[in-house]
Amino acid sequence: MDSVELTRELIRRPSVTPQDAGCQTLLGEHLERLGFRLEPLRFGDTDNLWARRGNSGPVLCFAGHTDVVPPGPLEQWSLDPFTPEIRDGLLYGRGAADMKASLAAMVGAVEDFLAAHPQPRGSIAFLITSDEEGPATDGTVKVMETLAARGERIDWCVVGEPSSHRTLGDTVRVGRRGSLSGIITVHGVQGHVAYPALVRNPIHDFARFTASLAAQPLDEGNAFFPPTSFQTVWVEAGAGAPNVVPGTLRARFNFRYSTQWTHASLAAHVESLLTQLGLDYTLEWRLAGEPFLTREGPLTAAVQQAIAETLGTATELSTGGGTSDGRFIAPHGVDVIELGPVNASIHKIDEHVRVEDIERLRRTYAAILTRLLG
Repeated sequence: MDSVELTRELIRRPSVTPQDAGCQTLLGEHLERLGFRLEPLRFGDTDNLWARRGNSGPVLCFAGHTDVVPPGPLEQWSLDPFTPEIRDGLLYGRGAADMKASLAAMVGAVEDFLAAHPQPRGSIAFLITSDEEGPATDGTVKVMETLAARGERIDWCVVGEPSSHRTLGDTVRVGRRGSLSGIITVHGVQGHVAYPALVRNPIHDFARFTASLAAQPLDEGNAFFPPTSFQTVWVEAGAGAPNVVPGTLRARFNFRYSTQWTHASLAAHVESLLTQLGLDYTLEWRLAGEPFLTREGPLTAAVQQAIAETLGTATELSTGGGTSDGRFIAPHGVDVIELGPVNASIHKIDEHVRVEDIERLRRTYAAILTRLLG
């Protein structure tokens, strides 16, 4: 099986979230030929695929997503985003790096591994979803719940997210920060700007809240995570006239936080601060995911050794970046790492991946399999 050609076939399917556009069927055909049992799992408008080869443990799972973000303004692309093209050693197309090349390399790696080890120990599995780039409510999280309900577990998981920074394999994600957003309405008293004693300005109240959070860091981070960050991402206020103090302000803010917090403890801290400042508010919390961390062990050792052997690269174990579906897998007691292509072009116009990196990634995944199940 040619991993480059499989990547191209996947790109040709316009699988904008939550559409899978036949990608999982294509991948399933290859996996079925390799002896995998296929279990399509559809929740809501999301297609998921759980595929497993073997009945015993340990279980090494490859996880990824077939959905992609919208291409954006088509006139800014140098080609049709869903008509893959190779130019100067680069394969262009939406999803090339995030993350159809990884999926193709994973399938190819299993093919190579089984050719060398037709009776491996344990089991190999694939968890593939079409709901990673969107709300992520009917994808990996639901599959993990289904597996847990029937007592099926995963020991190690390799997620194909584009983790690399400058060269393939230079960075591997071993964790991610948590992401917690708050949607707040600050209640004030509307009135004429010339009579400040008769109004309560919710903009000023919200400013005191953000200034207080900015003045005193929530933590200093730890050996694995940077300090928790706070950002306001949206603010709306105004009464429609330049001489009127508005009665309400609505805003959204976000924390990216380390394992020193849980979403409950962080929310309690913020609400305590709002009370101390005397704000009149209503607040809704949106949890995107708790932080997770895979400490050094068999999986991290296998990954580092495989990268050194196949790529000749010393890799950095990192917890940087945004969220990924690893946040839904790790809480089930799974060691999770993320290894994939260079991420410089993901979600951008003319997204691309180095053609040679697809085969190099395939060899690296195969080397991980050999160390853990060979």
